[in-house]
Amino acid sequence: MDQLGSLESELMERIWNRGEINVRDLHAEVGSRLAYTTIMTTLDRLYKKGLLNRRKVGRAYYYAPKFTQEEYQGQLTQHFMGMVLNDGKPSNSVLSCFVDVVSEADQQMLDKLEQLVKAKRRAMRRPE
Repeated sequence: MDQLGSLESELMERIWNRGEINVRDLHAEVGSRLAYTTIMTTLDRLYKKGLLNRRKVGRAYYYAPKFTQEEYQGQLTQHFMGMVLNDGKPSNSVLSCFVDVVSEADQQMLDKLEQLVKAKRRAMRRPE
C-alpha cells in the first residue's frame, strides 16, 4: 500500500468525485497546467498500483476507482499502523502517542475510540 504523491492525490480526488473519467475529460478539468501525457502516465501508474480499474472504449481508457476514498484511507491507515506497531520497538509509546494526538484533536474522537475498543473486546470474547 503506497501513499500517494501530490499529483496522484489530486487526480484520485477528482476521480473519486466523478466516479469514472477518461484522460481527455480529466485534462479538460485541470486546464493547461498539466500536460495530457502527464495525466495519462499518472493514471496508468495508479492503475498499475491497483488503485484504479480501467476499461477501453474505442481508443480511450476510462478509469474508475477500485476503492472508495474511505476504503483507501482505511487501508493506508491500517498499513501505517501495522508498520509502526510491528517495527520491533515497544508499542506502548506508539499507542500512548496516538491517544494523545486523538485527544488533542477531538474529545468526541477519543470517546469513539473508547467505544471501538470496548466493542472489539466484546467481539473477541464471543466464541465462534
